[in-house]
Amino acid sequence: MKDIKSMTLAELGAELKVLGEPAFRAKQIYRWMHRGVRDFSEMTDISRSLRERLTAEYTLVSPTVARRLQSQKDGTIKYLWRLMDGNCVESVLMRYHYGNTICISSEVGCRMGCAFCASTRGGLVRRLEPSEMLDQVLFSQLDSGLPISHIVLMGIGEPLDNYDNVRRFLELVNSPEGLNIGMRHISLSTCGLVDQIDRLAEEDLQLTLSVSLHAPVDEVRSSIMPVNRRWPVQELLDACRRYFEKTGRRISFEYAMIRDVNDTPEMAKQLIRRLRGIAAHVNLIPLNDVAESPLKPSLPETVLRFQKTLEASGIPATVRRTLGSDINASCGQLRRNYEAEKPKEGSGMDGSMGTDGHGKRA
Repeated sequence: MKDIKSMTLAELGAELKVLGEPAFRAKQIYRWMHRGVRDFSEMTDISRSLRERLTAEYTLVSPTVARRLQSQKDGTIKYLWRLMDGNCVESVLMRYHYGNTICISSEVGCRMGCAFCASTRGGLVRRLEPSEMLDQVLFSQLDSGLPISHIVLMGIGEPLDNYDNVRRFLELVNSPEGLNIGMRHISLSTCGLVDQIDRLAEEDLQLTLSVSLHAPVDEVRSSIMPVNRRWPVQELLDACRRYFEKTGRRISFEYAMIRDVNDTPEMAKQLIRRLRGIAAHVNLIPLNDVAESPLKPSLPETVLRFQKTLEASGIPATVRRTLGSDINASCGQLRRNYEAEKPKEGSGMDGSMGTDGHGKRA
């Protein structure tokens, strides 16, 4: 059975043509799916016979809320979604003055192995389908009642390690017949898969590329990010230059501030040297304190000094605003805690409020 929600409108039209249905049916069904119906029977302007045939030949996936945590300080909502196969992923809905942003996951787990990241500790379980990424946006919006205007692919998983499905998701969420979220309102974060950055550049999608850099020298970056052993810093930054030349889009470099590892004055100087000539913005991220990791967050005054050093050299730098601090946990930790507890049906845990929160998959 085919995953109908992962189909583009054109593909759905081709499927229905084979079934002998008129072209306008595809648009009707597509709109219903992108409104969040969970079953073909809810498509009330479609004939019963067609609905029954769709049910027999296609799957219509939708997630359920395993946990929903909301900050009392700033309204940030963290969702743990249970997928059709029982796996769970996280997404976070954040409120900003320019609109509501959803941070979504692209994989169940991650194989990148970054030392400071909770999401990767269980390894990669599987990659998400386009429909499962779309559902995080769609059902977060429906559950919260908040219109979503911006998306960041920065949750569990490495988006460029799931390239084809992520590319399809981008097409679906950008569709005028669907949620119609513009590419310039979408950010994609990568730990630095150079071959896929070059591939993305060729598509010239006009989204924002965010690169998880976290250290400007190979010795340090390789010690915390295994991907650097495959694509060292200079190769990664060369790919970033090519991306900018092709798309004209400034790149955001994410930099998690790790005490006594990458936050020294010398590291700031090395970062300035490396980024010279690149249209860049550096996003300094207060590190989430993951219990299993020996890496600890930089002191606030160290972060501020690092920021001022970058700005004095002409490199725009901001410190990421911390949202949902009263439900604090790094990305991936809520999923791990939930699975460790092995909740059973009827236990009263599903959808319950807790004390956890959003962090950053760096």
